[in-house]
Amino acid sequence: METHEEPQRIKRSKWRLALTLITFIALGVLIYGVRKDIGGVIENLGKVNTLALLLIIPVEIINYDAYSRMYVRLFKILDKKVSYKEMFRLNLELNFVNHILPSGGISGISYFTVRMRAYGVSGPKATLSQLMKLLLLYISFQPLLIVGILLLAIRGHVNNLIMVVASSLITLLVVGTFGFIYMIESRSRINSFLTTVTKILNKFLGLFRRNSETINVQGAQVAFGELHDNYKLLKENWRELKLPFLYMMIANATEVAAVYVVYIAFGRLVNVGAVILAYAVANFAGLISVLPAGIGIYEALMTAVLVATGIPAGLSIPVTVMYRVINMGIQLIPGYYLYQKALRQGLDRAK
Repeated sequence: METHEEPQRIKRSKWRLALTLITFIALGVLIYGVRKDIGGVIENLGKVNTLALLLIIPVEIINYDAYSRMYVRLFKILDKKVSYKEMFRLNLELNFVNHILPSGGISGISYFTVRMRAYGVSGPKATLSQLMKLLLLYISFQPLLIVGILLLAIRGHVNNLIMVVASSLITLLVVGTFGFIYMIESRSRINSFLTTVTKILNKFLGLFRRNSETINVQGAQVAFGELHDNYKLLKENWRELKLPFLYMMIANATEVAAVYVVYIAFGRLVNVGAVILAYAVANFAGLISVLPAGIGIYEALMTAVLVATGIPAGLSIPVTVMYRVINMGIQLIPGYYLYQKALRQGLDRAK
């Protein structure tokens, strides 16, 4: 006799299989897209200082350490205790998901929310932690960007194009920051905005399913209210956000440092300001890319900005390509392993 649990078990198995297949396809697209880059990196390995290149590993470890400590601190403010080890592992998984499934970070937020339920963290609290991470990340990048412009100006590498790009980025960061705060400050505004987003998602998902309301709107509205309440808790304890802010500054600095390490490996000390600006432009553009890891757009824009700041294309192209391939290899390989392990251990049960 078939129990009530049996259909649910089959449904969860199908969901896990579908998610695994989507991941494999996206990973295949990514590998195919960077196949020429991988060949170029292999050719250039003989031209670089291997020991200097290995510095990228401790830089990445410090980067993940900063993200992990930031999450531990944020959840502590939200009255939830999570372990550093769990957050370090989850950061690797999250990075893999964000690289493989391009959606401006939405895929990562969804995945993070589901995974955190296994640690007893509610969906709204997990979502808020992701939104706050992004907010702190963008706010903390602004001083770094200003320093980059000053370094370029000191060396006489600032032209009209660079000023337009830099001012546009700063404007986007400021407007985006105030826009987010304006929305989440009001229960009615956040409810109205996210309800609209939920309805749009339901219409989109309705193209593939008979159920017209894949995401329950009323249930979602309850979660939106809790999201606002958790934000108020963070706001009341805003002084405790100093450490998360510091961790995000370290995260941004190590991201830029990872690129610079490759220049050192090539035996060239270039203007740090150029690397800061190029990294910012490439990452912002990568958010709207429809391809995994923003392949193509990321490399092209980073190289273009580097060339515009006076770094020869003959140097910036191989450095950018090598950074991308090595950086993705360091992050995606362990991320993929942990992601698959999470699925096998029952990610679907936490759903």
